[in-house]
Amino acid sequence: MAQAVGNVSTPQQPNNTGVEAESAVADKISVATQWQLMWWRFRKHRLAMIAAVIIIAFYMVVIFADFVAYSDPHKSEAQRSLLPPQPIHWLDEGSFAPHVFGLSGKRDPNTFKRVYVPDPEKKFYLILFAEGYEYDLFGFIETNIHLIGVEGGTAEESIFLIGTDIQGRDLFSRLMLATRLSMVIGLAGVALSLVLGILLGGISGLRGGTADNIIQRIIEIVRSIPTIPLWMALAAAVPAEWPVTRVYFFITIILGVIGWTTLARVVRGRFLSLRNDDFVIAAELAGASQLRIIFRHMVPSFLSHIIAATTLALPAMIIAETALSFLGLGLRAPAISWGVLLKDAQNIQAVAISPWLLLPAIPVIVAILAFNFLGDGLRDAADPYGG
Repeated sequence: MAQAVGNVSTPQQPNNTGVEAESAVADKISVATQWQLMWWRFRKHRLAMIAAVIIIAFYMVVIFADFVAYSDPHKSEAQRSLLPPQPIHWLDEGSFAPHVFGLSGKRDPNTFKRVYVPDPEKKFYLILFAEGYEYDLFGFIETNIHLIGVEGGTAEESIFLIGTDIQGRDLFSRLMLATRLSMVIGLAGVALSLVLGILLGGISGLRGGTADNIIQRIIEIVRSIPTIPLWMALAAAVPAEWPVTRVYFFITIILGVIGWTTLARVVRGRFLSLRNDDFVIAAELAGASQLRIIFRHMVPSFLSHIIAATTLALPAMIIAETALSFLGLGLRAPAISWGVLLKDAQNIQAVAISPWLLLPAIPVIVAILAFNFLGDGLRDAADPYGG
Protein backbone atom coordinates (compact mmCIF):
# COMPACT_ATOMS: atom_id res chain seq x y z
CA MET A 1 0.00 0.00 0.00
CA ALA A 2 2.86 2.32 0.86
CA GLN A 3 4.47 1.47 -2.47
CA ALA A 4 1.25 2.34 -4.32
CA VAL A 5 1.02 5.68 -2.54
CA GLY A 6 4.64 6.35 -3.39
CA ASN A 7 4.00 5.57 -7.04
CA VAL A 8 1.08 7.99 -7.10
CA SER A 9 2.86 10.85 -5.31
CA THR A 10 6.11 10.70 -7.29
CA PRO A 11 4.84 12.21 -10.61
CA GLN A 12 3.16 15.07 -8.70
CA GLN A 13 6.48 16.52 -7.47
CA PRO A 14 7.58 18.04 -10.82
CA ASN A 15 4.11 19.55 -11.22
CA ASN A 16 4.36 21.20 -7.82
CA THR A 17 7.80 22.50 -8.70
CA GLY A 18 6.52 23.88 -11.99
CA VAL A 19 3.59 25.58 -10.28
CA GLU A 20 5.92 27.11 -7.72
CA ALA A 21 8.25 28.36 -10.46
CA GLU A 22 5.35 29.91 -12.36
CA SER A 23 4.10 31.50 -9.17
CA ALA A 24 7.55 32.93 -8.45
CA VAL A 25 7.78 34.38 -11.97
CA ALA A 26 4.29 35.88 -11.64
CA ASP A 27 5.22 37.44 -8.29
CA LYS A 28 8.42 38.85 -9.82
CA ILE A 29 6.50 40.38 -12.73
CA SER A 30 3.81 41.82 -10.46
CA VAL A 31 6.34 43.90 -8.49
CA ALA A 32 8.59 44.81 -11.44
CA THR A 33 8.86 48.39 -12.59
CA GLN A 34 7.99 49.53 -16.10
CA TRP A 35 11.69 49.76 -17.03
CA GLN A 36 12.34 46.22 -15.79
CA LEU A 37 9.47 44.89 -17.89
CA MET A 38 10.82 46.78 -20.92
CA TRP A 39 14.29 45.31 -20.41
CA TRP A 40 12.97 41.74 -20.09
CA ARG A 41 10.97 42.11 -23.31
CA PHE A 42 13.84 43.84 -25.10
CA ARG A 43 16.26 40.98 -24.33
CA LYS A 44 14.07 38.61 -26.33
CA HIS A 45 14.64 40.68 -29.48
CA ARG A 46 18.04 39.32 -30.56
CA LEU A 47 18.40 41.52 -33.63
CA ALA A 48 17.74 44.60 -31.51
CA MET A 49 20.33 43.43 -28.97
CA ILE A 50 22.93 43.08 -31.72
CA ALA A 51 21.99 46.54 -33.02
CA ALA A 52 22.35 47.96 -29.50
CA VAL A 53 25.87 46.53 -29.23
CA ILE A 54 26.78 48.07 -32.61
CA ILE A 55 25.43 51.48 -31.60
CA ILE A 56 27.28 51.31 -28.28
CA ALA A 57 30.45 50.53 -30.26
CA PHE A 58 29.82 53.59 -32.46
CA TYR A 59 29.47 55.86 -29.44
CA MET A 60 32.56 54.34 -27.84
CA VAL A 61 34.37 55.48 -30.98
CA VAL A 62 32.77 58.89 -30.48
CA ILE A 63 34.25 59.11 -26.98
CA PHE A 64 37.67 57.65 -27.83
CA ALA A 65 38.03 58.78 -31.47
CA ASP A 66 41.48 60.31 -31.01
CA PHE A 67 42.64 57.28 -29.03
CA VAL A 68 41.55 54.86 -31.77
CA ALA A 69 43.00 57.03 -34.55
CA TYR A 70 46.73 56.42 -34.94
CA SER A 71 47.61 59.31 -37.31
CA ASP A 72 46.97 63.02 -37.18
CA PRO A 73 43.79 63.34 -39.29
CA HIS A 74 44.77 66.83 -40.48
CA LYS A 75 48.38 66.04 -41.44
CA SER A 76 48.83 65.85 -45.21
CA GLU A 77 51.73 64.67 -47.32
CA ALA A 78 51.78 64.89 -51.13
CA GLN A 79 54.07 61.84 -51.41
CA ARG A 80 51.36 59.70 -49.77
CA SER A 81 48.49 60.80 -52.01
CA LEU A 82 45.89 58.07 -52.69
CA LEU A 83 47.80 55.19 -51.11
CA PRO A 84 45.86 51.89 -51.30
CA PRO A 85 44.73 50.11 -48.12
CA GLN A 86 47.27 47.97 -46.29
CA PRO A 87 46.15 44.53 -45.10
CA ILE A 88 47.35 43.39 -41.68
CA HIS A 89 49.43 40.21 -41.69
CA TRP A 90 48.95 38.39 -38.39
CA LEU A 91 51.70 35.77 -38.59
CA ASP A 92 55.41 36.17 -39.20
CA GLU A 93 57.39 32.96 -39.74
CA GLY A 94 54.78 30.92 -37.90
CA SER A 95 54.51 33.15 -34.83
CA PHE A 96 51.85 35.72 -33.96
CA ALA A 97 53.32 39.09 -34.93
CA PRO A 98 50.83 41.56 -36.52
CA HIS A 99 52.55 43.68 -39.13
CA VAL A 100 52.01 45.53 -42.40
CA PHE A 101 54.23 45.68 -45.43
CA GLY A 102 55.78 48.92 -46.52
CA LEU A 103 54.71 50.44 -49.83
CA SER A 104 57.10 51.20 -52.65
CA GLY A 105 56.11 53.73 -55.30
CA LYS A 106 56.86 53.07 -58.95
CA ARG A 107 56.04 55.02 -62.10
CA ASP A 108 53.79 53.18 -64.56
CA PRO A 109 55.52 53.47 -67.96
CA ASN A 110 52.19 53.39 -69.82
CA THR A 111 50.09 55.86 -67.78
CA PHE A 112 52.99 57.72 -66.10
CA LYS A 113 51.05 57.47 -62.84
CA ARG A 114 52.66 56.58 -59.56
CA VAL A 115 51.68 53.04 -58.51
CA TYR A 116 52.25 51.70 -55.00
CA VAL A 117 53.02 48.03 -54.44
CA PRO A 118 53.66 46.16 -51.15
CA ASP A 119 57.30 45.52 -50.32
CA PRO A 120 57.65 42.28 -48.26
CA GLU A 121 61.16 43.29 -47.30
CA LYS A 122 59.79 46.21 -45.28
CA LYS A 123 57.78 45.04 -42.26
CA PHE A 124 56.25 47.38 -39.70
CA TYR A 125 55.19 45.55 -36.54
CA LEU A 126 52.08 46.81 -34.78
CA ILE A 127 51.98 47.38 -31.03
CA LEU A 128 49.22 48.38 -28.62
CA PHE A 129 49.11 51.64 -26.66
CA ALA A 130 51.78 53.33 -28.72
CA GLU A 131 52.81 56.98 -28.68
CA GLY A 132 51.63 59.28 -31.45
CA TYR A 133 50.27 62.76 -32.00
CA GLU A 134 49.07 64.69 -28.96
CA TYR A 135 45.39 65.23 -28.22
CA ASP A 136 43.06 66.01 -25.31
CA LEU A 137 41.22 62.94 -24.02
CA PHE A 138 37.70 63.91 -22.85
CA GLY A 139 38.68 67.48 -23.73
CA PHE A 140 40.99 68.13 -20.79
CA ILE A 141 43.48 65.22 -20.39
CA GLU A 142 46.58 65.82 -22.48
CA THR A 143 48.06 62.58 -23.81
CA ASN A 144 49.71 61.03 -26.87
CA ILE A 145 48.79 57.37 -26.29
CA HIS A 146 46.89 55.62 -29.10
CA LEU A 147 45.37 52.17 -29.44
CA ILE A 148 47.86 50.95 -32.03
CA GLY A 149 51.14 52.16 -33.41
CA VAL A 150 54.37 51.02 -35.02
CA GLU A 151 57.27 49.53 -33.15
CA GLY A 152 60.27 51.83 -33.49
CA GLY A 153 58.61 54.21 -35.96
CA THR A 154 55.80 56.68 -36.56
CA ALA A 155 52.32 55.61 -37.58
CA GLU A 156 51.85 58.53 -40.02
CA GLU A 157 54.62 57.14 -42.21
CA SER A 158 53.90 53.43 -41.90
CA ILE A 159 50.23 52.48 -41.40
CA PHE A 160 47.43 53.14 -43.90
CA LEU A 161 44.79 50.54 -43.02
CA ILE A 162 42.15 51.83 -45.44
CA GLY A 163 44.39 54.03 -47.57
CA THR A 164 44.80 57.79 -47.85
CA ASP A 165 42.89 60.58 -49.57
CA ILE A 166 44.11 62.83 -52.35
CA GLN A 167 45.99 65.03 -49.88
CA GLY A 168 47.79 62.06 -48.31
CA ARG A 169 45.81 62.08 -45.05
CA ASP A 170 45.13 58.75 -43.38
CA LEU A 171 41.55 57.76 -44.13
CA PHE A 172 41.09 55.45 -41.12
CA SER A 173 42.01 58.18 -38.62
CA ARG A 174 39.79 60.69 -40.41
CA LEU A 175 36.94 58.16 -40.40
CA MET A 176 37.20 57.82 -36.61
CA LEU A 177 36.85 61.58 -36.10
CA ALA A 178 34.11 61.76 -38.73
CA THR A 179 32.15 59.17 -36.74
CA ARG A 180 32.31 61.43 -33.71
CA LEU A 181 30.94 64.46 -35.52
CA SER A 182 28.24 62.71 -37.54
CA MET A 183 26.91 60.65 -34.62
CA VAL A 184 26.91 63.58 -32.19
CA ILE A 185 25.26 66.01 -34.60
CA GLY A 186 22.46 63.48 -35.12
CA LEU A 187 22.06 62.99 -31.37
CA ALA A 188 22.03 66.73 -30.65
CA GLY A 189 19.57 67.42 -33.47
CA VAL A 190 17.19 64.68 -32.29
CA ALA A 191 17.40 65.87 -28.67
CA LEU A 192 16.36 69.37 -29.74
CA SER A 193 13.57 68.13 -32.03
CA LEU A 194 12.36 65.74 -29.28
CA VAL A 195 11.99 68.53 -26.75
CA LEU A 196 10.29 70.85 -29.25
CA GLY A 197 8.03 68.11 -30.60
CA ILE A 198 6.82 66.91 -27.20
CA LEU A 199 6.45 70.40 -25.75
CA LEU A 200 4.67 72.10 -28.66
CA GLY A 201 2.71 69.00 -29.66
CA GLY A 202 1.67 68.50 -26.02
CA ILE A 203 0.51 72.09 -25.61
CA SER A 204 -1.34 71.89 -28.92
CA GLY A 205 -3.20 68.72 -27.98
CA LEU A 206 -3.79 69.54 -24.32
CA ARG A 207 -4.96 73.14 -24.58
CA GLY A 208 -6.57 73.19 -28.02
CA GLY A 209 -8.24 76.36 -29.23
CA THR A 210 -6.07 79.27 -30.35
CA ALA A 211 -2.80 77.67 -29.20
CA ASP A 212 -3.61 74.55 -31.22
CA ASN A 213 -4.40 76.57 -34.35
CA ILE A 214 -1.22 78.65 -34.13
CA ILE A 215 1.06 75.64 -33.57
CA GLN A 216 -0.57 73.63 -36.35
CA ARG A 217 -0.21 76.51 -38.82
CA ILE A 218 3.48 76.80 -37.90
CA ILE A 219 3.91 73.07 -38.51
CA GLU A 220 2.23 73.34 -41.91
CA ILE A 221 4.43 76.29 -42.91
CA VAL A 222 7.63 74.48 -41.88
CA ARG A 223 6.63 71.26 -43.66
CA SER A 224 5.65 73.12 -46.83
CA ILE A 225 9.12 74.65 -47.37
CA PRO A 226 11.12 72.67 -49.99
CA THR A 227 14.12 71.09 -48.28
CA ILE A 228 16.85 71.51 -50.91
CA PRO A 229 16.17 75.21 -51.67
CA LEU A 230 16.00 75.86 -47.92
CA TRP A 231 19.40 74.26 -47.38
CA MET A 232 20.87 76.12 -50.34
CA ALA A 233 19.69 79.39 -48.82
CA LEU A 234 21.06 78.45 -45.41
CA ALA A 235 24.41 77.38 -46.91
CA ALA A 236 24.65 80.74 -48.69
CA ALA A 237 23.80 82.54 -45.45
CA VAL A 238 26.63 80.89 -43.48
CA PRO A 239 29.68 83.19 -43.61
CA ALA A 240 32.75 81.48 -45.06
CA GLU A 241 34.91 82.77 -42.20
CA TRP A 242 32.85 81.05 -39.50
CA PRO A 243 34.84 78.50 -37.46
CA VAL A 244 33.92 74.82 -37.54
CA THR A 245 32.32 74.87 -34.08
CA ARG A 246 29.94 77.68 -35.04
CA VAL A 247 28.94 75.96 -38.29
CA TYR A 248 28.39 72.72 -36.34
CA PHE A 249 26.15 74.52 -33.84
CA PHE A 250 24.24 76.18 -36.68
CA ILE A 251 23.65 72.89 -38.51
CA THR A 252 22.48 71.21 -35.28
CA ILE A 253 19.99 73.98 -34.54
CA ILE A 254 18.56 73.90 -38.06
CA LEU A 255 18.23 70.10 -38.05
CA GLY A 256 16.39 70.25 -34.74
CA VAL A 257 14.12 73.14 -35.75
CA ILE A 258 13.09 71.45 -39.01
CA GLY A 259 12.78 67.91 -37.62
CA TRP A 260 10.31 68.46 -34.74
CA THR A 261 7.13 68.73 -36.81
CA THR A 262 6.45 65.01 -37.37
CA LEU A 263 6.78 64.14 -33.68
CA ALA A 264 4.62 67.14 -32.72
CA ARG A 265 1.81 65.83 -34.92
CA VAL A 266 2.01 62.38 -33.31
CA VAL A 267 2.08 63.83 -29.78
CA ARG A 268 -0.87 66.13 -30.53
CA GLY A 269 -2.99 63.24 -31.78
CA ARG A 270 -2.25 61.16 -28.68
CA PHE A 271 -2.93 64.06 -26.34
CA LEU A 272 -6.29 64.74 -27.99
CA SER A 273 -7.33 61.18 -27.18
CA LEU A 274 -5.94 61.28 -23.61
CA ARG A 275 -6.83 64.74 -22.32
CA ASN A 276 -10.33 63.68 -21.20
CA ASP A 277 -9.13 60.55 -19.39
CA ASP A 278 -9.61 60.28 -15.64
CA PHE A 279 -5.91 60.51 -14.70
CA VAL A 280 -5.47 63.77 -16.65
CA ILE A 281 -8.58 65.34 -15.12
CA ALA A 282 -7.43 64.19 -11.66
CA ALA A 283 -4.01 65.80 -12.20
CA GLU A 284 -5.65 69.08 -13.27
CA LEU A 285 -7.94 69.05 -10.22
CA ALA A 286 -4.93 68.41 -7.99
CA GLY A 287 -3.38 71.65 -9.29
CA ALA A 288 -0.63 70.15 -11.48
CA SER A 289 0.85 72.50 -14.04
CA GLN A 290 0.50 71.78 -17.74
CA LEU A 291 4.20 70.99 -18.08
CA ARG A 292 3.94 68.44 -15.25
CA ILE A 293 0.85 66.88 -16.82
CA ILE A 294 2.62 66.61 -20.17
CA PHE A 295 5.96 65.20 -19.05
CA ARG A 296 4.99 63.35 -15.86
CA HIS A 297 1.59 61.87 -16.66
CA MET A 298 0.81 61.85 -20.39
CA VAL A 299 4.16 61.25 -22.09
CA PRO A 300 4.90 57.95 -20.23
CA SER A 301 1.52 56.60 -21.35
CA PHE A 302 2.67 56.42 -25.00
CA LEU A 303 6.40 55.96 -24.52
CA SER A 304 6.55 53.37 -27.30
CA HIS A 305 5.43 55.96 -29.88
CA ILE A 306 8.08 58.44 -28.75
CA ILE A 307 10.81 55.77 -28.81
CA ALA A 308 9.82 54.71 -32.32
CA ALA A 309 9.78 58.31 -33.54
CA THR A 310 13.13 59.06 -31.90
CA THR A 311 14.93 56.02 -33.28
CA LEU A 312 13.61 56.84 -36.75
CA ALA A 313 14.60 60.49 -36.40
CA LEU A 314 18.21 59.67 -35.43
CA PRO A 315 19.12 57.96 -38.74
CA ALA A 316 17.18 60.65 -40.61
CA MET A 317 19.35 63.33 -38.95
CA ILE A 318 22.53 61.41 -39.75
CA ILE A 319 21.49 60.97 -43.39
CA ALA A 320 20.55 64.65 -43.61
CA GLU A 321 23.96 65.79 -42.35
CA THR A 322 25.80 63.29 -44.56
CA ALA A 323 23.83 64.18 -47.69
CA LEU A 324 24.07 67.94 -47.15
CA SER A 325 27.80 67.82 -46.44
CA PHE A 326 28.27 65.59 -49.49
CA LEU A 327 26.50 68.22 -51.62
CA GLY A 328 28.50 71.03 -50.06
CA LEU A 329 25.49 72.51 -48.24
CA GLY A 330 26.35 71.32 -44.74
CA LEU A 331 29.66 70.99 -42.94
CA ARG A 332 32.79 71.86 -44.88
CA ALA A 333 36.50 71.21 -44.53
CA PRO A 334 38.39 71.40 -42.23
CA ALA A 335 35.44 69.78 -40.41
CA ILE A 336 35.54 65.98 -40.65
CA SER A 337 32.24 64.15 -41.03
CA TRP A 338 30.98 61.21 -43.08
CA GLY A 339 29.55 63.57 -45.68
CA VAL A 340 32.78 65.56 -45.93
CA LEU A 341 34.77 62.35 -46.47
CA LEU A 342 32.35 61.09 -49.13
CA LYS A 343 32.63 64.40 -50.94
CA ASP A 344 35.99 63.15 -52.28
CA ALA A 345 34.15 60.34 -54.11
CA GLN A 346 31.74 62.55 -56.04
CA ASN A 347 32.92 61.62 -59.54
CA ILE A 348 33.28 58.29 -61.31
CA GLN A 349 36.94 58.85 -62.11
CA ALA A 350 37.90 59.17 -58.44
CA VAL A 351 35.93 56.03 -57.52
CA ALA A 352 37.41 54.05 -60.41
CA ILE A 353 40.98 54.98 -59.49
CA SER A 354 40.60 54.97 -55.70
CA PRO A 355 37.57 52.84 -54.70
CA TRP A 356 38.55 52.98 -51.01
CA LEU A 357 37.30 56.58 -50.94
CA LEU A 358 33.78 55.06 -50.77
CA LEU A 359 34.55 53.18 -47.53
CA PRO A 360 33.06 55.95 -45.32
CA ALA A 361 29.67 54.93 -46.73
CA ILE A 362 29.87 51.62 -44.84
CA PRO A 363 29.52 53.09 -41.30
CA VAL A 364 26.65 55.26 -42.57
CA ILE A 365 24.75 52.16 -43.77
CA VAL A 366 25.57 50.14 -40.64
CA ALA A 367 24.54 52.95 -38.28
CA ILE A 368 21.23 53.54 -40.10
CA LEU A 369 20.31 49.83 -40.06
CA ALA A 370 21.35 49.47 -36.41
CA PHE A 371 19.19 52.41 -35.34
CA ASN A 372 16.18 51.01 -37.20
CA PHE A 373 16.56 47.51 -35.71
CA LEU A 374 17.07 49.03 -32.26
CA GLY A 375 13.95 51.11 -32.73
CA ASP A 376 11.89 48.04 -33.59
CA GLY A 377 13.09 46.29 -30.44
CA LEU A 378 12.52 49.28 -28.17
CA ARG A 379 9.08 49.91 -29.63
CA ASP A 380 8.02 46.30 -29.00
CA ALA A 381 9.52 46.37 -25.50
CA ALA A 382 7.77 49.62 -24.59
CA ASP A 383 4.41 48.42 -25.89
CA PRO A 384 2.26 47.75 -22.82
CA TYR A 385 0.39 45.05 -24.75
CA GLY A 386 3.61 43.32 -25.90
CA GLY A 387 4.43 39.77 -24.94
